[in-house]
Amino acid sequence: MQVKPAVSLEQAWRSVTQRAEAAAGGRPVRVLAVSKTQPATAIRTLAGFGQRAFGENYVQEALAKQVELADCALEWHMIGPLQSNKCREVAEHFDWLQTLDRTKLVGLLARHRPSGMAPLNVLIQVNIDDEASKSGCRPDQVAALAEAIAAHPQLCLRGLMAIPAPDPDMARRRAAFARMREAFDRLRADGGSADTLSMGMSEDFELAIAEGATMVRVGSTIFGPRGG
Repeated sequence: MQVKPAVSLEQAWRSVTQRAEAAAGGRPVRVLAVSKTQPATAIRTLAGFGQRAFGENYVQEALAKQVELADCALEWHMIGPLQSNKCREVAEHFDWLQTLDRTKLVGLLARHRPSGMAPLNVLIQVNIDDEASKSGCRPDQVAALAEAIAAHPQLCLRGLMAIPAPDPDMARRRAAFARMREAFDRLRADGGSADTLSMGMSEDFELAIAEGATMVRVGSTIFGPRGG
């Protein structure tokens, strides 16, 4: 796979961060660079510009990159669906898990989080459009999951994450983001440490920010089309 030239990569990254800041209107917002399928060399280059948080979908691919980039002090987010047999590796090697969607995983993650590490930052993934093919809990299941997470000091519930349906009608997509903001507000009203609403990707992150996203996950707009 050909890596985007460094100058072009820097320009793309700076454009995304500037667009995100403009959409936020002074409100804090974080850009998570989605680096799945990207080589470690591209991540290292982007880290040199100041990007620190990277999202990966596949555990084994991420672990190999973490070894190669151990000198870069990066923040690693697991953003792909999590199976129970991968909980140990995620608990031991990631800073964030954005896709917690069932109670079964809570105890496994807590059990395997090393005692010498900070608590694993966790986002509950919500299937906001009730898509059969997509991971995530129902909005009415968030409170029970949050309660389960709170019982484990090895985990820190930071908020919610969603991947709304890729509806070509941006009004309907915006409505999904608004429903996520309502779910996030309900979670925060219950107390705790929730401060992160992760939603919005390359083609709609500004719309997500307008509806309250505090973190957006951007891949192709930074790195270029996968495989290109």
